[in-house]
Parts: sequence; structure tokens; C-alpha cells
Amino acid sequence: MTDLCRDINKFGKGIGNETRYRIVQALLRGRKTVGELTAIVKLSQPAVSQHLKTLRECNIVTDERRGQEVFYAVNTEHALSLLQKLLTDMRKPGAAPKRTTSEKKRRT
Repeated sequence: MTDLCRDINKFGKGIGNETRYRIVQALLRGRKTVGELTAIVKLSQPAVSQHLKTLRECNIVTDERRGQEVFYAVNTEHALSLLQKLLTDMRKPGAAPKRTTSEKKRRT
């Protein structure tokens, strides 16, 4: 398994849970604290904290402490980097199967 494959797999596991995906959706609208996320996803603070721990371990979210509060945000740099690496990998010669003549005709 390549590093890219492992990274994509890790990313998928991170957002492959409905609650974690809802947390990511909320964070796409801006930084939030655990308390704010608890209200949005309607789960207990310990449950949200566990999901955030998983998202951090998968590099999907980052955290920043400001005094007593910790703010969470989507790690857009990591997500964009993964997508760029995937796109580059897909563009390599021989990466995509060649279409047959009949498949080409159906697309036009």
C-alpha cells in the first residue's frame, strides 16, 4: 500500500462516520468550540470530544487553544494536499484504464 493510499484510507475512516461528517460540515462554516459543536450535532460533550480526537488523529481537523477554550477547524491544507496528490497520481501514464472504441462513441 502506498503512502497516498494509506492517507486516503485514513481520511476516509475519519469522515466515514455520520456524526464525524456532521462535525466536519459544521466546521466548514467556521471554527467552533466543543460546546458549539455539541449543540449542533446534539450529542454529549464527551461524545463530541471523542469524535474530535479521531478527526485530529486523521488530520481532518486542527485545534487551537485560546485561553480556556479550544477552537476546532477543518484542516483544509491537508485535505487539499491529499486531493492534489490523488489527482497527480490519477494523471500518471497507465493510471486509468483505457476506454474501448465503443465506450468512446457512447460518450460523444
